[in-house]
Amino acid sequence: MRKGGEMREEDNEGVVMANDFFWSYTDEPHASRRRQILSQYPQIKELFGPDPFAFFKIAVVVSLQLCTAIILHDAGWLKMLAIAYFFGSFLNHNLFLAIHELSHNLAFSTPVYNRWLGIFANLPIGVPMSITFQKYHLEHHRFQGVDGIDMDVPSCTEAQFVTNTISKAIWVIFQLFFYALRPLFLKPKPPGYWEFINLANQVALDGILLYFWGWKSFAYLILSTFVGGGMHPMAGHFISEHYVFNPEQETYSYYGPLNLMTWCVGYHNEHHDFPRIPGNKLHKVKEIAPEYYEGLDSYKSWSQVIYMYIMDRSIGPFSRMKRKLSKKST
Repeated sequence: MRKGGEMREEDNEGVVMANDFFWSYTDEPHASRRRQILSQYPQIKELFGPDPFAFFKIAVVVSLQLCTAIILHDAGWLKMLAIAYFFGSFLNHNLFLAIHELSHNLAFSTPVYNRWLGIFANLPIGVPMSITFQKYHLEHHRFQGVDGIDMDVPSCTEAQFVTNTISKAIWVIFQLFFYALRPLFLKPKPPGYWEFINLANQVALDGILLYFWGWKSFAYLILSTFVGGGMHPMAGHFISEHYVFNPEQETYSYYGPLNLMTWCVGYHNEHHDFPRIPGNKLHKVKEIAPEYYEGLDSYKSWSQVIYMYIMDRSIGPFSRMKRKLSKKST
Protein backbone atom coordinates (compact mmCIF):
# COMPACT_ATOMS: atom_id res chain seq x y z
CA MET A 1 0.00 0.00 0.00
CA ARG A 2 1.20 3.46 -0.83
CA LYS A 3 0.69 6.71 0.99
CA GLY A 4 2.81 9.56 -0.22
CA GLY A 5 4.93 7.00 -2.09
CA GLU A 6 5.83 4.89 0.95
CA MET A 7 5.09 1.18 1.33
CA ARG A 8 3.24 0.37 4.55
CA GLU A 9 4.96 -2.21 6.76
CA GLU A 10 3.51 -3.42 10.04
CA ASP A 11 4.39 -5.90 12.73
CA ASN A 12 1.75 -8.60 12.86
CA GLU A 13 2.77 -10.16 16.17
CA GLY A 14 0.14 -10.01 18.87
CA VAL A 15 -2.48 -8.58 16.52
CA VAL A 16 -6.02 -9.93 16.85
CA MET A 17 -8.57 -9.87 14.03
CA ALA A 18 -11.52 -7.55 14.58
CA ASN A 19 -14.83 -9.10 15.63
CA ASP A 20 -17.03 -6.36 14.21
CA PHE A 21 -17.12 -4.05 11.22
CA PHE A 22 -15.79 -0.50 11.23
CA TRP A 23 -18.84 1.68 11.83
CA SER A 24 -19.07 5.14 10.34
CA TYR A 25 -21.48 7.81 11.55
CA THR A 26 -21.03 10.01 8.50
CA ASP A 27 -22.20 9.64 4.91
CA GLU A 28 -20.01 7.90 2.37
CA PRO A 29 -17.21 10.21 1.20
CA HIS A 30 -17.76 10.26 -2.56
CA ALA A 31 -20.80 12.49 -2.97
CA SER A 32 -19.26 15.34 -0.99
CA ARG A 33 -15.90 14.99 -2.77
CA ARG A 34 -17.70 14.99 -6.13
CA ARG A 35 -19.37 18.30 -5.28
CA GLN A 36 -16.07 19.81 -4.15
CA ILE A 37 -14.20 18.71 -7.27
CA LEU A 38 -16.92 19.85 -9.66
CA SER A 39 -17.11 23.25 -8.01
CA GLN A 40 -13.36 23.66 -8.50
CA TYR A 41 -12.97 21.81 -11.81
CA PRO A 42 -16.28 21.97 -13.73
CA GLN A 43 -14.47 20.81 -16.89
CA ILE A 44 -14.58 17.28 -15.49
CA LYS A 45 -18.17 17.11 -16.74
CA GLU A 46 -16.72 16.98 -20.24
CA LEU A 47 -15.48 13.46 -19.41
CA PHE A 48 -19.02 12.18 -18.79
CA GLY A 49 -20.55 9.84 -21.35
CA PRO A 50 -20.04 6.51 -23.11
CA ASP A 51 -16.83 4.92 -24.32
CA PRO A 52 -17.27 4.75 -28.14
CA PHE A 53 -14.95 1.75 -28.39
CA ALA A 54 -16.66 -0.35 -25.70
CA PHE A 55 -18.64 -2.50 -28.13
CA PHE A 56 -15.57 -3.29 -30.22
CA LYS A 57 -13.47 -4.23 -27.18
CA ILE A 58 -16.17 -6.49 -25.80
CA ALA A 59 -16.80 -8.15 -29.17
CA VAL A 60 -13.09 -8.99 -29.55
CA VAL A 61 -12.84 -10.58 -26.09
CA VAL A 62 -16.09 -12.53 -26.44
CA SER A 63 -15.05 -13.89 -29.86
CA LEU A 64 -11.56 -14.82 -28.64
CA GLN A 65 -12.85 -16.65 -25.58
CA LEU A 66 -15.55 -18.58 -27.42
CA CYS A 67 -13.07 -19.59 -30.14
CA THR A 68 -10.65 -20.79 -27.45
CA ALA A 69 -13.41 -22.86 -25.84
CA ILE A 70 -14.18 -24.51 -29.18
CA ILE A 71 -10.51 -25.23 -29.89
CA LEU A 72 -10.17 -26.93 -26.48
CA HIS A 73 -13.15 -29.26 -26.99
CA ASP A 74 -10.90 -32.34 -26.95
CA ALA A 75 -8.00 -31.03 -24.84
CA GLY A 76 -6.70 -32.82 -21.76
CA TRP A 77 -7.92 -31.56 -18.41
CA LEU A 78 -4.49 -30.40 -17.22
CA LYS A 79 -3.94 -28.43 -20.42
CA MET A 80 -7.42 -26.96 -20.14
CA LEU A 81 -6.87 -25.92 -16.52
CA ALA A 82 -3.54 -24.29 -17.37
CA ILE A 83 -5.01 -22.33 -20.29
CA ALA A 84 -8.02 -21.38 -18.19
CA TYR A 85 -5.83 -19.95 -15.42
CA PHE A 86 -3.17 -18.23 -17.49
CA PHE A 87 -5.35 -17.06 -20.39
CA GLY A 88 -9.10 -17.58 -20.15
CA SER A 89 -9.31 -16.18 -16.63
CA PHE A 90 -8.02 -12.82 -17.85
CA LEU A 91 -10.60 -12.75 -20.64
CA ASN A 92 -13.57 -13.68 -18.47
CA HIS A 93 -12.58 -11.28 -15.72
CA ASN A 94 -12.25 -8.60 -18.36
CA LEU A 95 -15.82 -9.36 -19.41
CA PHE A 96 -17.04 -9.29 -15.82
CA LEU A 97 -15.62 -5.79 -15.51
CA ALA A 98 -17.07 -4.87 -18.90
CA ILE A 99 -20.46 -5.78 -17.40
CA HIS A 100 -19.57 -3.51 -14.48
CA GLU A 101 -18.91 -0.71 -16.97
CA LEU A 102 -22.20 -1.42 -18.76
CA SER A 103 -24.14 -1.33 -15.48
CA HIS A 104 -23.34 2.40 -15.49
CA ASN A 105 -24.51 2.75 -19.14
CA LEU A 106 -21.01 3.61 -20.33
CA ALA A 107 -21.11 2.00 -23.79
CA PHE A 108 -24.24 3.66 -25.17
CA SER A 109 -26.33 6.66 -24.20
CA THR A 110 -29.47 4.52 -24.45
CA PRO A 111 -29.70 2.23 -21.38
CA VAL A 112 -31.39 -0.68 -23.18
CA TYR A 113 -28.46 -1.01 -25.59
CA ASN A 114 -26.12 -1.38 -22.61
CA ARG A 115 -28.34 -4.16 -21.25
CA TRP A 116 -28.17 -6.07 -24.52
CA LEU A 117 -24.42 -5.62 -24.73
CA GLY A 118 -24.13 -6.81 -21.12
CA ILE A 119 -26.03 -9.98 -21.99
CA PHE A 120 -23.66 -10.49 -24.93
CA ALA A 121 -20.58 -9.91 -22.73
CA ASN A 122 -22.04 -12.39 -20.24
CA LEU A 123 -21.98 -15.31 -22.71
CA PRO A 124 -18.41 -16.63 -22.14
CA ILE A 125 -18.83 -16.33 -18.35
CA GLY A 126 -21.09 -19.38 -18.52
CA VAL A 127 -23.76 -18.37 -15.99
CA PRO A 128 -26.27 -15.49 -16.30
CA MET A 129 -25.39 -12.54 -14.06
CA SER A 130 -25.31 -9.30 -16.05
CA ILE A 131 -28.80 -7.98 -15.30
CA THR A 132 -28.84 -9.06 -11.65
CA PHE A 133 -25.39 -7.60 -11.09
CA GLN A 134 -26.57 -4.18 -12.24
CA LYS A 135 -29.41 -4.11 -9.70
CA TYR A 136 -27.15 -4.78 -6.74
CA HIS A 137 -24.19 -2.79 -7.99
CA LEU A 138 -26.08 0.46 -8.36
CA GLU A 139 -27.23 0.05 -4.76
CA HIS A 140 -23.59 -0.40 -3.76
CA HIS A 141 -22.89 3.06 -5.20
CA ARG A 142 -25.91 4.81 -3.79
CA PHE A 143 -25.79 3.11 -0.38
CA GLN A 144 -22.09 2.37 0.07
CA GLY A 145 -21.55 0.43 3.27
CA VAL A 146 -25.17 0.78 4.39
CA ASP A 147 -26.12 -2.12 6.64
CA GLY A 148 -28.55 -4.50 4.96
CA ILE A 149 -28.42 -2.77 1.56
CA ASP A 150 -24.83 -2.83 0.26
CA MET A 151 -24.32 -6.48 -0.67
CA ASP A 152 -20.67 -5.86 -1.51
CA VAL A 153 -19.99 -6.10 2.24
CA PRO A 154 -19.39 -9.65 3.60
CA SER A 155 -22.04 -11.16 5.82
CA CYS A 156 -21.55 -11.69 9.55
CA THR A 157 -21.65 -15.44 8.92
CA GLU A 158 -18.69 -15.21 6.53
CA ALA A 159 -16.76 -13.07 8.98
CA GLN A 160 -17.38 -15.43 11.89
CA PHE A 161 -16.04 -18.44 9.99
CA VAL A 162 -13.12 -16.71 8.25
CA THR A 163 -10.85 -16.08 11.23
CA ASN A 164 -7.32 -17.20 10.35
CA THR A 165 -4.80 -17.47 7.52
CA ILE A 166 -6.05 -20.83 6.23
CA SER A 167 -9.73 -19.89 6.23
CA LYS A 168 -8.92 -16.54 4.59
CA ALA A 169 -7.00 -18.34 1.82
CA ILE A 170 -9.98 -20.67 1.26
CA TRP A 171 -12.32 -17.67 1.27
CA VAL A 172 -10.21 -15.92 -1.38
CA ILE A 173 -10.27 -19.02 -3.61
CA PHE A 174 -14.06 -19.16 -3.44
CA GLN A 175 -14.73 -15.42 -3.07
CA LEU A 176 -16.57 -15.27 -6.41
CA PHE A 177 -19.20 -17.65 -5.00
CA PHE A 178 -19.63 -15.51 -1.89
CA TYR A 179 -19.80 -12.38 -4.03
CA ALA A 180 -22.45 -13.89 -6.32
CA LEU A 181 -24.56 -15.77 -3.78
CA ARG A 182 -24.47 -13.32 -0.85
CA PRO A 183 -27.18 -10.98 -2.20
CA LEU A 184 -29.40 -13.89 -3.21
CA PHE A 185 -29.51 -15.08 0.41
CA LEU A 186 -29.40 -11.77 2.29
CA LYS A 187 -31.42 -9.47 0.02
CA PRO A 188 -33.14 -11.47 -2.72
CA LYS A 189 -34.89 -9.53 -5.46
CA PRO A 190 -37.62 -11.05 -7.60
CA PRO A 191 -36.37 -11.71 -11.14
CA GLY A 192 -37.81 -9.51 -13.84
CA TYR A 193 -38.26 -9.58 -17.58
CA TRP A 194 -34.60 -8.83 -18.32
CA GLU A 195 -33.31 -11.57 -16.03
CA PHE A 196 -35.28 -14.09 -18.07
CA ILE A 197 -33.82 -12.69 -21.30
CA ASN A 198 -30.34 -12.96 -19.77
CA LEU A 199 -31.07 -16.55 -18.70
CA ALA A 200 -32.52 -17.57 -22.06
CA ASN A 201 -29.55 -16.25 -24.02
CA GLN A 202 -27.07 -17.89 -21.65
CA VAL A 203 -28.83 -21.26 -21.72
CA ALA A 204 -28.94 -21.10 -25.52
CA LEU A 205 -25.20 -20.44 -25.81
CA ASP A 206 -24.32 -23.08 -23.22
CA GLY A 207 -26.61 -25.57 -24.97
CA ILE A 208 -25.00 -24.90 -28.36
CA LEU A 209 -21.53 -25.44 -26.91
CA LEU A 210 -22.57 -28.68 -25.21
CA TYR A 211 -24.38 -30.04 -28.27
CA PHE A 212 -21.72 -29.29 -30.89
CA TRP A 213 -18.46 -29.36 -28.92
CA GLY A 214 -19.18 -31.19 -25.68
CA TRP A 215 -18.60 -30.72 -21.98
CA LYS A 216 -14.97 -29.64 -22.19
CA SER A 217 -15.70 -26.46 -24.11
CA PHE A 218 -18.31 -25.49 -21.54
CA ALA A 219 -16.07 -26.55 -18.66
CA TYR A 220 -13.29 -24.32 -19.97
CA LEU A 221 -15.56 -21.26 -19.72
CA ILE A 222 -16.67 -22.15 -16.19
CA LEU A 223 -13.09 -22.81 -15.11
CA SER A 224 -11.97 -19.49 -16.59
CA THR A 225 -14.64 -17.71 -14.57
CA PHE A 226 -13.92 -19.58 -11.33
CA VAL A 227 -10.12 -19.36 -11.27
CA GLY A 228 -10.20 -15.75 -12.50
CA GLY A 229 -12.33 -14.78 -9.52
CA GLY A 230 -10.26 -16.52 -6.85
CA MET A 231 -6.55 -16.67 -6.10
CA HIS A 232 -5.73 -14.64 -9.18
CA PRO A 233 -4.05 -11.27 -9.70
CA MET A 234 -7.08 -9.71 -11.37
CA ALA A 235 -9.35 -10.78 -8.50
CA GLY A 236 -7.32 -8.65 -6.13
CA HIS A 237 -9.61 -5.74 -6.94
CA PHE A 238 -12.42 -7.40 -4.97
CA ILE A 239 -10.34 -6.84 -1.83
CA SER A 240 -8.44 -3.69 -2.75
CA GLU A 241 -11.49 -1.57 -3.48
CA HIS A 242 -13.09 -1.29 -0.04
CA TYR A 243 -11.36 -3.51 2.53
CA VAL A 244 -10.13 -1.23 5.29
CA PHE A 245 -6.38 -1.36 5.76
CA ASN A 246 -6.46 2.24 7.04
CA PRO A 247 -9.38 2.97 9.43
CA GLU A 248 -9.61 6.52 8.08
CA GLN A 249 -10.25 5.43 4.47
CA GLU A 250 -12.90 3.15 2.99
CA THR A 251 -12.21 3.22 -0.77
CA TYR A 252 -8.80 2.58 -2.35
CA SER A 253 -7.46 2.96 -5.86
CA TYR A 254 -4.97 0.75 -7.69
CA TYR A 255 -2.59 2.39 -10.14
CA GLY A 256 -0.90 -0.65 -11.67
CA PRO A 257 -0.62 -2.16 -15.16
CA LEU A 258 -3.62 -4.49 -14.87
CA ASN A 259 -5.88 -1.46 -15.30
CA LEU A 260 -5.23 -1.91 -19.00
CA MET A 261 -7.09 -5.25 -18.88
CA THR A 262 -9.80 -4.35 -16.39
CA TRP A 263 -11.52 -1.25 -17.78
CA CYS A 264 -9.45 0.81 -15.31
CA VAL A 265 -11.56 -0.38 -12.38
CA GLY A 266 -8.45 0.18 -10.28
CA TYR A 267 -9.20 3.90 -10.33
CA HIS A 268 -11.82 3.14 -7.74
CA ASN A 269 -11.94 6.36 -5.76
CA GLU A 270 -12.23 8.19 -9.05
CA HIS A 271 -14.94 5.77 -10.21
CA HIS A 272 -17.06 6.19 -7.08
CA ASP A 273 -16.61 9.95 -7.25
CA PHE A 274 -17.66 10.01 -10.91
CA PRO A 275 -19.51 6.82 -11.96
CA ARG A 276 -20.64 8.55 -15.20
CA ILE A 277 -17.06 8.67 -16.49
CA PRO A 278 -15.94 5.58 -18.47
CA GLY A 279 -12.88 3.67 -17.33
CA ASN A 280 -10.69 4.85 -20.19
CA LYS A 281 -11.01 8.45 -18.94
CA LEU A 282 -10.80 7.96 -15.17
CA HIS A 283 -7.07 8.69 -15.13
CA LYS A 284 -7.89 12.20 -16.32
CA VAL A 285 -9.82 12.86 -13.11
CA LYS A 286 -6.65 12.32 -11.09
CA GLU A 287 -4.68 14.46 -13.55
CA ILE A 288 -7.16 17.34 -13.32
CA ALA A 289 -7.66 17.20 -9.53
CA PRO A 290 -4.51 15.54 -8.15
CA GLU A 291 -4.76 17.13 -4.72
CA TYR A 292 -7.89 15.10 -3.98
CA TYR A 293 -6.24 11.73 -4.65
CA GLU A 294 -2.49 11.88 -4.12
CA GLY A 295 -2.85 11.95 -0.33
CA LEU A 296 -4.98 8.80 -0.28
CA ASP A 297 -3.62 5.31 0.30
CA SER A 298 -3.44 3.33 -2.96
CA TYR A 299 -1.95 0.14 -4.40
CA LYS A 300 0.36 -0.81 -7.22
CA SER A 301 -0.12 -4.60 -6.99
CA TRP A 302 -3.34 -6.58 -6.63
CA SER A 303 -1.32 -9.74 -5.92
CA GLN A 304 0.24 -7.96 -2.96
CA VAL A 305 -3.24 -6.98 -1.74
CA ILE A 306 -4.30 -10.64 -1.71
CA TYR A 307 -1.10 -11.57 0.15
CA MET A 308 -1.64 -8.78 2.70
CA TYR A 309 -5.27 -9.81 3.24
CA ILE A 310 -4.36 -13.43 3.90
CA MET A 311 -1.24 -12.88 6.00
CA ASP A 312 -2.20 -9.78 8.02
CA ARG A 313 -3.77 -11.13 11.20
CA SER A 314 -5.73 -7.94 11.80
CA ILE A 315 -7.51 -8.06 8.42
CA GLY A 316 -10.53 -10.20 7.54
CA PRO A 317 -14.13 -10.01 6.31
CA PHE A 318 -14.96 -7.64 9.17
CA SER A 319 -12.46 -5.16 7.70
CA ARG A 320 -15.17 -3.18 5.94
CA MET A 321 -16.83 0.14 6.71
CA LYS A 322 -20.53 0.03 7.50
CA ARG A 323 -23.09 2.69 8.33
CA LYS A 324 -26.77 2.91 9.11
CA LEU A 325 -29.16 4.25 6.47
CA SER A 326 -29.41 8.01 6.73
CA LYS A 327 -32.57 9.93 5.95
CA LYS A 328 -30.74 11.80 3.17
CA SER A 329 -30.08 8.51 1.32
CA THR A 330 -33.74 7.46 1.17
